[in-house]
Amino acid sequence: MAGARPEQGYLTKDNDLSKTEHTLNAIDAMVDGLNDHDIDNMGRFFSESFRWMGNAGCGFKQGLKEFQDNWQRPFQAAFSDKVCIDEARITQGEWCAAFGRQEAVHSGTFMGIEPTHKRVEIRYMDFWKVRDGKIVDNWVMVDFPYVMQQLGVDPFNGFGWERNDSGKMPVQNGE
Repeated sequence: MAGARPEQGYLTKDNDLSKTEHTLNAIDAMVDGLNDHDIDNMGRFFSESFRWMGNAGCGFKQGLKEFQDNWQRPFQAAFSDKVCIDEARITQGEWCAAFGRQEAVHSGTFMGIEPTHKRVEIRYMDFWKVRDGKIVDNWVMVDFPYVMQQLGVDPFNGFGWERNDSGKMPVQNGE
């Protein structure tokens, strides 16, 4: 690449490394709240003005109420008996990153797909920024195409690059 280079890591430039334990405690408590399906009390974990920034199909939610009403409630209506499992976390200062899965039952309409009552795995990656004990920003990728495939819908109409793979993706515990 010729010429000036773009600034890298500007969001973490002023990361307060002394906050690592506080950040991890905030994320631990929030995941417990998610697993308790305690939507109405998410203000314990998220600032009122936090930003939830998702991939296509998930959208952008500005503030706690929009997150609750336009993500959490519809998600819980589509997927019941849901448990969140962070498989890996890396926490440094005010930042925490995780990937994992939710295991749930498809019990409501999802992306136009009527309930199948199948048990599904919903993979995700999250990056959280925590300030004063609350999440202020959350970048998230939720693997909705994988969920749709489990429900019998090919979102790529046969053009997914998985067709070129030599094997299957490893599952939990490196198996």
